[in-house]
Order: sequence, then structure tokens, then C-alpha cells
Amino acid sequence: METLIVHPDSKEQLDAMKAFMKAFKISFEDEKSQYNPEFVEMIRQGDEDLKAGKGVKVDIDNLWK
Repeated sequence: METLIVHPDSKEQLDAMKAFMKAFKISFEDEKSQYNPEFVEMIRQGDEDLKAGKGVKVDIDNLWK
């Protein structure tokens, strides 16, 4: 058989997928993230800041001079 990896966008979607799989007697595993949610949010915010042009640019050619 195949393995499907699902990425729900909200708790409601997650609950609906679990209910669906239970109703159809499909086995599944819950796997919690290994990362602290605050850390993940900090990284996502940093990515958004970079896309928005915020941050410090370093000239790598002159980094060690």
C-alpha cells in the first residue's frame, strides 16, 4: 500500500481528517513536531521579514577585512 502525508492548515482540518480516517477504519499515526512552536514561529517571522526587505545585508567580500 501507499503512505500519504497530510498537512492540515488548521486544528479543524486536522480533527476532520482524523474523524474521516476513523470512520473508514484507516490506521494512522500522530507525530508531534520535535521543535518548540515559539522557535518555529520565530523562524517563520524571520523569513517573512527577509521577503519584506527587512534585515541587515552583509557584504561577504569584505567580511574578513
